[in-house]
Amino acid sequence: PLCSNNNPYASFGATLARDEEQNLWSTPHDVTHTEADDDRVLYNMIVVRNQLDKDSEEWQKLNYDIYTLRQTRKEVRSRWKHILEDLGFQKEADSLLSVTKLSIISDSQNMGKARDILLKLSEETNIFPTSWELSERYLFVVDRLIALDAADEFFKMASMVYPKRASGERADDSQKAPQC
Repeated sequence: PLCSNNNPYASFGATLARDEEQNLWSTPHDVTHTEADDDRVLYNMIVVRNQLDKDSEEWQKLNYDIYTLRQTRKEVRSRWKHILEDLGFQKEADSLLSVTKLSIISDSQNMGKARDILLKLSEETNIFPTSWELSERYLFVVDRLIALDAADEFFKMASMVYPKRASGERADDSQKAPQC
C-alpha cells in the first residue's frame, strides 16, 4: 500500500522532544548521564516544569533553575576536561569523562581511595562550586584516574589551577593561578 503506518520518520519530532526531556546534563542527546540522585533531582524539576503553564512565574523560575543547574554541570565538566588535557589526556579526556549506566568501577578496592580523592578535591579545590553536591559521575572518573595512576597528579593540578579561596580573598586574586 502507498500509505503505511510503518513510517519510521512519523514520530521523529516526538523522539527529539523526548530525548531533550531525558537530557539531564548539558547537551542534547547526551546519553552519558547516570541515574544518580542529582539526575533524579533535575529530572523531577523538568517534570514539574512541564506540568506548569509556560506563562507562569513558577514555570520561568523552574526553567531558570534547570538552565542554571545544566550550566553548572557543564562548567564542572569543562574544568575536569581542562585538567585532563593539561595532564596529557587530550584525546582521552572525553572518554574518561563519559559515564553511562553501564560504567563500572574498575577495582572495588579503589572505591575507598576514589571517594577520599573526590572528597579531597571538593574540600581543597574550587573544581566544584561551593553549593555542589558530589556527583557519583566523578567517582567513576576518579576510579579511572587511579587505574591510570594519574589521580594524584590530577589532584595536584586541580589544586594549582583551581585553588580554594580564603573567605576574604577577592575572586580576581585567585585567577592568577599558574597554568601548566
